Amino acid sequence: MSTPLLDTIKTPDDLRQLSENQLRQVADELRSETISAVSVTGGHLGAGLGVVELTVALHYVFDTPRDRLIWDVGHQAYPHKILTGRRDRIRTLRQGGGLSGFTKRAESEYDPFGAAHSSTSISAGLGMAVARDLEEKHNNVIAVIGDGAMSAGMAYEAMNNAGAMHSRLIVILNDNDMSIAPPTGAMSSYLARLVSGGTYRGLRETAKQLAKKLPKFIYEKAQRAEEYARGFWTGGTMFEELGFYYVGPIDGHNLDHLLPILKNVRDSGTGPILVHVVTQKGKGYAPAEASADKYHGVVTFDVVTGAQTKAKANAPAYTKVFGESLIKEARQDDKIVAITAAMPTGTGVDMFSKEFPGRTFDVGIAEQHAVTFAAGMATEGYKPFCAIYSTFLQRAYDQVVHDVAIQNLPVRFALDRAGLVGADGPTHAGSFDVAYLGCLPNMVIMAAADEAELVHMVATAAAYDAGPIAFRYPRGEGVGVDMPERGVPLPIGKGRIMREGSRIAILSLGTRLGEALKAAEELEARGLSTTVADARFAKPLDEELILRLARDHEVLITVEEGSVGGFGSFVLQLLSDKGALDRGTLKVRSMILPDTYIDQDKPERMYAQAGLDAAGIVTKVFEALGREEPRQARA
Repeated sequence: MSTPLLDTIKTPDDLRQLSENQLRQVADELRSETISAVSVTGGHLGAGLGVVELTVALHYVFDTPRDRLIWDVGHQAYPHKILTGRRDRIRTLRQGGGLSGFTKRAESEYDPFGAAHSSTSISAGLGMAVARDLEEKHNNVIAVIGDGAMSAGMAYEAMNNAGAMHSRLIVILNDNDMSIAPPTGAMSSYLARLVSGGTYRGLRETAKQLAKKLPKFIYEKAQRAEEYARGFWTGGTMFEELGFYYVGPIDGHNLDHLLPILKNVRDSGTGPILVHVVTQKGKGYAPAEASADKYHGVVTFDVVTGAQTKAKANAPAYTKVFGESLIKEARQDDKIVAITAAMPTGTGVDMFSKEFPGRTFDVGIAEQHAVTFAAGMATEGYKPFCAIYSTFLQRAYDQVVHDVAIQNLPVRFALDRAGLVGADGPTHAGSFDVAYLGCLPNMVIMAAADEAELVHMVATAAAYDAGPIAFRYPRGEGVGVDMPERGVPLPIGKGRIMREGSRIAILSLGTRLGEALKAAEELEARGLSTTVADARFAKPLDEELILRLARDHEVLITVEEGSVGGFGSFVLQLLSDKGALDRGTLKVRSMILPDTYIDQDKPERMYAQAGLDAAGIVTKVFEALGREEPRQARA
């Protein structure tokens, strides 16, 4: 039995030693290896399967890593990782100490730009291309961007800039949803090869120069006629208007089509070029091809059947709780609408859309637009719930400030994936929202300690019309508490006491409350009477509660799933302003995420690493008391 070709490939240099007629076998083996690896680790499968042939062709035609290859978002880059020296670690994807689920500069020289948020590749690629030109170098820069990512304005800002600068940049538009063009065949592929070749490009440029010598009105008509003729056959008029030379559409799974066109593009002269490649998400794996989401994101699964391993849920997922709670509120209030930025399933808005399709708005990967769109609806008396991951709302910060907060508009921000998120790692962690929202006048911020509290916070947001309000909640399952039938609005800015003590006070914001209660049990066993409070609100603070905790206890510990500058900072500011720190007997400590980016792992391990588990809280208390923690406290 012959050795699989993939076994002979350690780097793309090895791939480039093969003949073109061997690449089909490489692609087939690469697809099988990708399926096998993701069946073990889980992760993004469909997008990677759709670009297997494109990945092989790009690394074969271009001289990576000298030629810079940038994968937009990066969730389609598993085949790329296998071909670039990481096959031996591919089954550590998204695991603690393993490979990132996205491209990462620190991981490989073949990852020239880290990505996990979409639509950045063309901007980064243009920066690299201009830097290359300034250095008078001649390497290629290739950005691969999906059609979904083209819904973000940033992609068009970059293309407009690139077209004006005329830098040599290659953009591969991976059209995997046939959202721009129908399936392509032999004729369109032939035309793409023709127009990407040097002969056609030379003749076209010569014709342009000759046409410029004609009277102006004739030149303009000739120019439009040529543009319309090419647009009729290829559909690339929009990209040509942005200054790109358009090639395509071509079949992204046909190596006989891909290779000559990529070579033509590689060997072309100057200026930006866009190659439109049509692919099928989930290509080559029947369960993925048959799935509605083409197996975009999966847990571990059986390769033969495609059946995904579903862990038994002990409690409902926070995302599901949000979606169901919003539906209940919307049944009572026809002004409630839901807005998402291309993440209906990830945010639970898909459930809302089934019952209220006319009140659901998916604006695409366009968080800036989503926020200002919500602001516009709020001006007309509607109650927009803008459901966006904490990490993605960062992309719309100016809109939150300028369009919502300054105008004091009642936009409701549902911030999913608050805190550490596990396998997706630091690019998706919701670490900063309390800090970046809490500094804004007019903003109200809540954090759910459990799934029942989330139900009440949805009701609170629905009832609150005095200005913008945000509520945050984590990824994953709740803690298994009894659930209310429907939420009851909470008093704004009021926390709650969970257990009373006399010496130590732990003030928690968010889902660290469970660990705070565990820590209190340990401290009680060590003879330290402990109060635990759930702040509920990061803004406005429950001043009465906090000042009482400071007055009646020797140690006050704040605990949150966020960065410096957030809840703990707000509490310290309050204590300072009220003179509560003037008495020398109070010891205050803030427990926050460390000032570093924590790599992917299981969430509980990440929080332990951050010191935000029960053991970490106990240790912090003993540090505040100036005593060494008894060993059994960490047992």
